[in-house]
Amino acid sequence: MSAAAPGLRLAHEVPLRTRNTFGVEATAPLLVEVLDAAALPAAFTLAELRAAPPLVLGGGSNLLLAATRTPPLLQLRSDAIALVADDGTCARVRAEAGAGWHALVEWTLARGLRGLENLALIPGSVGAAPIQNIGAYGVELAEHVHAVEAYDPATARWHRFDRAQCRFGYRDSLFKQAGAGLVVTALELELRRDAPLRLGYAGIREELAARGIHAPDARAVADAVIALRRGKLPDPAQLGNAGSFFKNPLVPAAQAAALRAAHPHLPHWPAADGRCKLSAAWLIEQTGCKGTRAGDAGISDRHALVLVNHGAASGAQLLALAREVAAAVAARFGVALEPEPRIVGATW
Repeated sequence: MSAAAPGLRLAHEVPLRTRNTFGVEATAPLLVEVLDAAALPAAFTLAELRAAPPLVLGGGSNLLLAATRTPPLLQLRSDAIALVADDGTCARVRAEAGAGWHALVEWTLARGLRGLENLALIPGSVGAAPIQNIGAYGVELAEHVHAVEAYDPATARWHRFDRAQCRFGYRDSLFKQAGAGLVVTALELELRRDAPLRLGYAGIREELAARGIHAPDARAVADAVIALRRGKLPDPAQLGNAGSFFKNPLVPAAQAAALRAAHPHLPHWPAADGRCKLSAAWLIEQTGCKGTRAGDAGISDRHALVLVNHGAASGAQLLALAREVAAAVAARFGVALEPEPRIVGATW
């Protein structure tokens, strides 16, 4: 690393195998670490970032590097978390983009705040969370967002977006949509100490009962979620993966009804816009793709949504297998699957 402007560190020709949870080999021509968000304007004066828009790197956990060479990388490192308002019942928490998401969940639990317990152990950074509108076990981040702070390098302006302005959708947001170009720098959440616990998602009550817990608090729910995630999802340190690779597809109600008539056991959930959400895992399992392998690229035998790197798979090989799985689902059910992770160096 070498110093540039105050608040920045630069490194050239950076190997990325340990910086993406798939563990694929790739190289970045430049990595710009931003130690203080206030240095972002200076970062975008660098010739390399003016020549090519950088890829903003969080924890590398929602990313498939499909080419062996990437654009320049920008990584925010500031990780402060603080209470900015607290009346004893409701609190507003501000976390900077470089903080780890699970570290934020633990921070809120330690202060008696509820709301994030179902999102425990999701890998990645705080800055990536609103981009993807992360969700798990019946809860989405958007429910708790007060504001998102971001920098627009195209206009050199800072922005503060309230929840409505973020245009959150299922694994989607303003910050993910094409052409946004915004760099998320901080997240503010509204959390309560008296919020009802969300126990309805499959597995949570059962896990609590197995632990002999019948009147859980938020800490117990988080521990149950952590156990469930560890039981279903491989550890990226042991087997390269990016968690769930495919989104649960949203289809028109009529199409869902026809599929359910033909396949009565198809799991499904109503969506807010009148469409129906289907279980991508179930669809994949019915095609026989769960546990399959093509060289070192594979589908986990523990969870059909998880694309895995058994050792030396390239990003291109992983993407090819994911496309084969999606094609098998489309051929059998007429349903299009879409990836959750950002694909760099190729299009879906």
